Amino acid sequence: MYARVGIRREDKNVWERRAPITPQHVAELIQKAGLSVCVQPSEIRAFADGEYRAAGAEIREDLSACPVVFAVKEIPIELFQPNGVYVFFAHVIKGQKHNLPMLQRMLDLKCTLIDYEKVTDEEGRRLIFFGRHAGLAGMMDSLWALGQRLEWEGIPTPFSQIQQAFHYANSTAAKEAARRVGKQIAAEGLPEPVAPFICGFAGYGNVGQGAQEIFDQLPIQEIAPGQLAALAKGEYDRRVAYKVVFKEAHTVRPINPTRPFELSDFFRHPEKYRSQFEQYLPHLTMLINAIYWTAASPRLVTKASLHQLYSGDQAPKLKVIGDISCDIEGAIQATVRSTEPGEPVFVYNPLTGQAPAGVAGNGPVIMAVDTLPCELPAESSADFSAVLRDFVAPIAAADYKLPFDKCALPPEIKRAVVAYQGELTPDYGYIEQFL
Repeated sequence: MYARVGIRREDKNVWERRAPITPQHVAELIQKAGLSVCVQPSEIRAFADGEYRAAGAEIREDLSACPVVFAVKEIPIELFQPNGVYVFFAHVIKGQKHNLPMLQRMLDLKCTLIDYEKVTDEEGRRLIFFGRHAGLAGMMDSLWALGQRLEWEGIPTPFSQIQQAFHYANSTAAKEAARRVGKQIAAEGLPEPVAPFICGFAGYGNVGQGAQEIFDQLPIQEIAPGQLAALAKGEYDRRVAYKVVFKEAHTVRPINPTRPFELSDFFRHPEKYRSQFEQYLPHLTMLINAIYWTAASPRLVTKASLHQLYSGDQAPKLKVIGDISCDIEGAIQATVRSTEPGEPVFVYNPLTGQAPAGVAGNGPVIMAVDTLPCELPAESSADFSAVLRDFVAPIAAADYKLPFDKCALPPEIKRAVVAYQGELTPDYGYIEQFL
């Protein structure tokens, strides 16, 4: 039985302050499950070393004696131990090139990899995620970017009062800041050059819902995608923020014009569909991308569609794209790189392809922070840990010397085993083509 587990400190960047398991839940695992827990020290983690020590954990730099190690983000390649079991967001299931050397090293060392992203129920719904907090932080950062961009254009708005999410103690404080801005918009209205202010949301899952939690603090009026063109040309209210939520039927259409759109078919065969989102772009002030995207799926916004939009005589309405999903050159092809909270945005110039940091220049401002939940580290970690804690003891207790089909892991976790004893498991054998 694996009675000892390790918790790695996060060191991807100075902003990464999350933890996979909080001190409160460490105490429960020690007291109720009889586990021994070792925690790497950290000077930046949202929970102090002393909190873990008080919970009964051992603070230890070296985790090599821990058969099972939990982390949040990718683990440096040199830290893997032979036959180790590692649980973290590996970002390899789409064949992501930058993490393939890490995966290969794990295979070479006969390691087992459990990826949070694939911990699902029988219906395929994800169970352990930071999505809601990515949406919360991403919306705050996008509103901040909008205020900064409009200020650069010489258009003062209440959005200039918004700060990035990490400036707030928690999501409650962030919502209150958005609410204050909303009250000012309702009382004074937005400047005519900004009106009608329309924010589009692509994606309506946990990430999209988190983003809308923030946006809904404004005085909103929701409209359907089909109303966008008419609103821009007709009467509108400068004292409201218009919200439009795009579903798959709005954003894609079958390549075969004789076939109707079918959601289940799109999920199974995204390659049979093409984007039709370019029709909405001219009417949006801001776009929030919160969709799950794979390489087989049509892009939401292409470089070509942005080139066409910005090639006219008049400056486009579109100011900001908040790419919360942040797939590099993925759903938003103009997301040519990811960013971090210290330098969260760049301007993508559709005519030159250049992407200088900041809010100045020709083209939309792209917010592409790829670790958004770290801006609300304690709160997001607590929610994440509250789900993960129920799986920690079974993961620790499993016998990883047995064949994969005999390993007694909960089915939710077994579906997330990407590699076992140094071999890709049957569900993930396709990754071999990328290695």
